[in-house]
Amino acid sequence: MDELTHQVTMSQSQQFRESVSTEKLLVAEAVKKHFPVRSGLLRRQTGAVKAVDGVSFALERGETLGLVGESGCGKSTLGKTLVRLLDPTDGRIYFDGTDISSVSQRQMRDLRRDIQIIFQDPGSSLNPRMTVADLITEPMEALTDWSRKKREERLYELIDEVGLQDHHVGRAPHEFSGGQRQRVAIARALSVNPTLVVADEPTSALDVSVQAKILNLMDDLQDTYDLTYLFISHDLSVVRHICDRIAVMYLGELAEVAPVDSLFTEPKHPYTKALLSGVPRPSPEPMTDRTVLTGDVPSPENPPSGCRFHTRCPAYIGEICEQTNPDMRDIELGHTCACHHYE
Repeated sequence: MDELTHQVTMSQSQQFRESVSTEKLLVAEAVKKHFPVRSGLLRRQTGAVKAVDGVSFALERGETLGLVGESGCGKSTLGKTLVRLLDPTDGRIYFDGTDISSVSQRQMRDLRRDIQIIFQDPGSSLNPRMTVADLITEPMEALTDWSRKKREERLYELIDEVGLQDHHVGRAPHEFSGGQRQRVAIARALSVNPTLVVADEPTSALDVSVQAKILNLMDDLQDTYDLTYLFISHDLSVVRHICDRIAVMYLGELAEVAPVDSLFTEPKHPYTKALLSGVPRPSPEPMTDRTVLTGDVPSPENPPSGCRFHTRCPAYIGEICEQTNPDMRDIELGHTCACHHYE
């Protein structure tokens, strides 16, 4: 790297760090998460699955950011990396102005009160040997110095907040329906009064009627506890209901980030347009404007050169798409897009 390029890179990095204000609760700077691929008798690394490959965004305090994309695009991996359940391969993660990308697990333990996660399947994330009372109070015992009386008061407060009954505290997870188990998972995540909650497809395994109740519950709890959500989902109708902004992810990279209304009315990236065209509409008229993507999603172990979407892009332009990976560009206030020809 020559001196001029080094200076430019350092300047851009410095500008990004200076943008980490008190209003930005979580900031990701070129975050990568690669999983090694090993083969042979000696299990030597022969490649890497680039599940997350250079993602940058900022999450404002008190907002809900939706992260959407096809299965396998890296959404859940990104969510787990941001809360340090997985260690990032490269890049920086700032939480409340503090760089947490390389802190030890012991140091992260002190931050677990502020950062919690709700997993997709409560049936597998909740210990079947524990009662509801044990599940909800366990984080309090591990991460706080609260007295037993305060933990018990918080338990029954949360039970009421998530719509369960006091007599439920002695039951095991298998005695509940899917919606009730997810309510327990939400209560467990909120037990230590976190600031940031990463919700990894929290309604995907639930019936539609139950989904609405859980989404409304999360919306109410956000107002009550001043929470900030990173809401991961593949269902665009769900994120439209609960989110303030949406980030669209494809093959480990962000394609577009925009406010909800702007994204749904004026999408810029061809991939975003294809996703939105597949959303069911309450109209008897046939969907004549639907975009059907051809081909399969490329392997994250060997992604295409240039723009990663160019092998399936219905608006494919030419060599620049094959050779140069587009940067995220500001199109209008709060709306960014990574496309050479978004017009």
